[in-house]
Amino acid sequence: MIGAIPVLRLGRTLLASIQVDLSDAIAESLQNDILAHIERGRTTGVVVDISGFDTVDTYAARVLAETAKMAKLMGCDTILVGMRPEVAATLVRMGYYPMEEVTFALNLEEGLALLGHIVPK
Repeated sequence: MIGAIPVLRLGRTLLASIQVDLSDAIAESLQNDILAHIERGRTTGVVVDISGFDTVDTYAARVLAETAKMAKLMGCDTILVGMRPEVAATLVRMGYYPMEEVTFALNLEEGLALLGHIVPK
């Protein structure tokens, strides 16, 4: 863990589980941490678990979308998992969907399955 949100490595995948309010400073720190991990090499995927989000503001949405774009430029796919219905509705209303560089999955298991880590049940 480098910042306020742990970024764990699972083989070639990074996992960040956001279980705190995503202030501007924490969002920027998470973005920097993910990109620093990718730069160290051997990363092909990033899974960001947002199941702890009750709401999302425009800045947090923008940072997540930009992080996915930056990761894509560095050769990594990004999967957002655990989105609650109210967060999905907010992102659509704010114009952040579609996020071209992001794949979505219902939960962590499905997100890891998309990256080939596990076989879904």
